Amino acid sequence: MEPKRCYWLDSTARLRHTQVLRANTWGHYLVALVQTVAYLGLEARGVEVQCQIAPGLPKFNVVGLPDKAVKESQERVHAALSAMGLSLPPKRITINLSPADLPKEGSHYDLPIALALLAAMGVTDAEQLHDFVAVGELALDGRIIASPGVLLAALHASGQDKGLICPAAQGSEARWASGIPILAAPNLVSLLNHLKGTQQLPEPALGVAEEPGFGPDLKQVKGQESAKRALEIAAAGGHNLLMIGPPGAGKSLLASCLPGILPRLTPAEALETSMVSSVAGTLLDGRISQVRPFRTPHHSASMAALVGGGLRVRPGEVSLAHLGVLFLDELPEFQRAVLDSLRQPLETGVVDVARANAHVTFPARVQLVAAMNPCRCGHLGDPALACSRAPRCAADYQGKVSGPLLDRIDLHVEVDPVSAADLGLPPPAEGSAEVAARVAAARRVQTERLAGTKMRSNADLNGDMLELHATPDEPGRKLLLQAAEAMRLSARGYTRMLRVARTIADLSGSEGVGRIHVAEALSYRRVAPRN
Repeated sequence: MEPKRCYWLDSTARLRHTQVLRANTWGHYLVALVQTVAYLGLEARGVEVQCQIAPGLPKFNVVGLPDKAVKESQERVHAALSAMGLSLPPKRITINLSPADLPKEGSHYDLPIALALLAAMGVTDAEQLHDFVAVGELALDGRIIASPGVLLAALHASGQDKGLICPAAQGSEARWASGIPILAAPNLVSLLNHLKGTQQLPEPALGVAEEPGFGPDLKQVKGQESAKRALEIAAAGGHNLLMIGPPGAGKSLLASCLPGILPRLTPAEALETSMVSSVAGTLLDGRISQVRPFRTPHHSASMAALVGGGLRVRPGEVSLAHLGVLFLDELPEFQRAVLDSLRQPLETGVVDVARANAHVTFPARVQLVAAMNPCRCGHLGDPALACSRAPRCAADYQGKVSGPLLDRIDLHVEVDPVSAADLGLPPPAEGSAEVAARVAAARRVQTERLAGTKMRSNADLNGDMLELHATPDEPGRKLLLQAAEAMRLSARGYTRMLRVARTIADLSGSEGVGRIHVAEALSYRRVAPRN
């Protein structure tokens, strides 16, 4: 009998490549290896797919802590091979996903399992697969279809000096990990032909970054000068903003204008936000955008939907809005426990999701913009429209938002109803373009100031940097101390006022923080309601 090449396991359980001279009466124990990844938050951990074909009753087992989607891969793999005209050998097939104590979730294990099986069957050369990481889901007809997390897998492969085998639909996404070979195959047949040299897969093109598609312009907002000023300060310093006003005053319109005045993401920031989108499966066609995310979850959102979690831990809205804006309209209508779950992410910039079977961390450096009515009927202070329970209804309604959460919001602005006279005025001369220019200038000053640190804007200032750059002059310091005593500001509130004052000074082009800047910052602060 001709000698056959295979893998065998020695007593130390290490895989060795050897040459079997003759088959014994029991047959060969064939083992093939393919590299893939497991996703833990935004971390891709290496997983080795080991396939063994051994004598015994025909059976197909997948072991190594697979979830239901991974266990079902054996049916998809079987059907895909049948569509190619291949049948499984009538032996005992065991797929081990190593390390065995790491939970495996998702459908992206289909392709590496199929490749390991084909290598063990001798259909393809196992040596060629050694230099690649494979991810992708299989259709029953052998097509390789998209699966979440390809960008993370590509970055992991780049760190391991390996190439990546992925679905053709996600080749442009994987291409962002520069410097590694990418095999983006539409189906198993074309991939095998490429590995054998009978066909050449095209090199995937880099996903073209989307051009910013901004929403409404500030020229559409008539009146509301104080609210527009607060929006500009929030954009310039990355500060959290709360707008309180009756229905129809323009709160949602103002919030939707914010993306149009925010600066674009830097290339590094764009890659960072795209990694979250890749894990969530929302990165379409591999296009990485420089537009800051703007997420607007409905007030019926659960805690898992907002901060992340679920049976298979996925990023929530606060992570999908990373380095962008999280807009919560009708703030008191959210469940109180859901709102309070935002307190830690707003402070630290990350979300730690702890489950019995997983502990993952997602980035959550967001700018919170919220809007709410003053009371349930929305017309507090208007005797003609207010309900009979005023002002009691206002206390009950605003009491749904906890004081600690309000303390984390830097700017509180009252949005008054727009009069008919204001609506009849022509559009304002200054729109989003003019405001965006001032915001960009202020952000450039902050970037130079914070160079060499992990801080991105004035909203991140703390410690020595806060003391060095945001300490007001003597008149400003006296005013801040008097206001802190009168308004009973917490240490967090005091610090946030310094940050806002620093942003106002940047917008005015001032090197130092003066009394006028402190006074304007204090005008946007309100005392949280007592619960």
